[in-house]
Amino acid sequence: MHFEVKIPPVGESITEVTISSWKKNNGDFVEQDEIICEVDSDKTSFEIPAEKAGKLNILKQEDETVEVGTIVCTIDTESTNNTPSSQSENKNEDHEESDSPDEVHKTGEIIEIVVPEVGESITEVTIAEWTKENGSFVEKDEIICEIDSDKATFELPSDATGILQIIAQSGDTVKVGDVVCKIEVGSSTSKPKESQSSSSKTAPETKRSNESYVKGHPSPAANKILNEKGISPSEVKGSGVDGRITKEDALKASKSQKEEKKGVSEETGDNNRSSRREKITNLRKTISKRLVSVKNETAMLTTFNEVNMKPIMDVRKKYKDQFKEKYEVGLGFMSFFTKACCIALKEWPAVNAYLDENEIEYHDYCDISIAVSTPKGLVVPVIRNAEKLSFQGIESEIIRLAGKARDGKLTIPEMTGGTFTITNGGVFGSMMSTPIINPPQSAILGMHNIVQRPFAENGEVVIRPIMFVALSYDHRIIDGRESVSFLVRVKQLLEDPMRLLLNV
Repeated sequence: MHFEVKIPPVGESITEVTISSWKKNNGDFVEQDEIICEVDSDKTSFEIPAEKAGKLNILKQEDETVEVGTIVCTIDTESTNNTPSSQSENKNEDHEESDSPDEVHKTGEIIEIVVPEVGESITEVTIAEWTKENGSFVEKDEIICEIDSDKATFELPSDATGILQIIAQSGDTVKVGDVVCKIEVGSSTSKPKESQSSSSKTAPETKRSNESYVKGHPSPAANKILNEKGISPSEVKGSGVDGRITKEDALKASKSQKEEKKGVSEETGDNNRSSRREKITNLRKTISKRLVSVKNETAMLTTFNEVNMKPIMDVRKKYKDQFKEKYEVGLGFMSFFTKACCIALKEWPAVNAYLDENEIEYHDYCDISIAVSTPKGLVVPVIRNAEKLSFQGIESEIIRLAGKARDGKLTIPEMTGGTFTITNGGVFGSMMSTPIINPPQSAILGMHNIVQRPFAENGEVVIRPIMFVALSYDHRIIDGRESVSFLVRVKQLLEDPMRLLLNV
């Protein structure tokens, strides 16, 4: 009997999907509930399991777009695992590596894995990608899932060794504390890898068959990274088993090859008008929702001022070499702005407060969030107790946090709990902007580029390096007097750096 496997309904607005990859080869014997195929829709990716055990007959190929309800393969349920097939015989006789539950000694214990606490203001997350398949054998502490919050992407490890039972699918949004999978505790009884390796050498036909699928194909985690970088898997050489593209390969991959091609096109006068579409990342989706929510739920206003940066630039020019020689960090503008903001926040505490329904939460400390641009989006690591740090302490902390941000190694605690944010659009050439508040904070300071402008000084017009600064604030908690006075105080401190040292 040939059992038909169809594309199931995946949402009321989804009518067609694309075959992403086949997990099994044509003619393979598959077990019931074994994952045989990955499918992409315009909203998420999901897996198709075998509803019956038997021999697989693939009808639709990878990258084909098919409608919901289409038959993509059939399963010959009358075939057994002993059917003469080079792959199935080799798999049985040589005991090649497999995640099948038959190779696990089960204890009967079931452990539920829930979404952990990831920050005081984060209540839900999105399942970005399962790095292991449903029914796979996983080791304790092995990474099984990647999760996106509105601030970062983090990995979820397995709490036990055993068989993975996935509950929440890729693309699902779940709340903190929800069960996303279960682990059926057990230990592996498969042969050591050395034995498997030697056995596989006696089955060249099987190896060639596997290579035809995995060679040049990225793992789920690697595929996600390549999509974010805008790099095609065909441009990356895989270092994994049989040429599989691993997560490490994707992290090392760059756009250099694409840029070289672009340069050749420009030299040859190739008027290429092609376009491309990329799937938006779950992190970007969440950031978008959060920013729109801020605009809709706060009474946000922005006030502006200008700062004569010459005094600070003179100080830096005079002492930057000695500063770097002594502390092994550069003396940047950010430390001056951070110190100035800490002093002003102490004098105008509403700018450093949270609005929590019918209460205002004031803070007697300054945890300053510093906006950092990364390939995945904007993140805001926090400098704790910045009011107690020296210039050297602030600069060192900025370098440490910015480095971890760009490497994607920031932890959730390092990005939560800030009381005030500073963002510097000037590094990209911005002259003026209205920065958006980072909730639950009530205000954010925007720095901009420094431009030589005519400036009135002591009754004369002189040329000075001027920076426009902007303070966006929530008018529900901060009045105009407080916001303007705060920004004036910051300007005063920056234009006379001695005030920063004397706190006057």
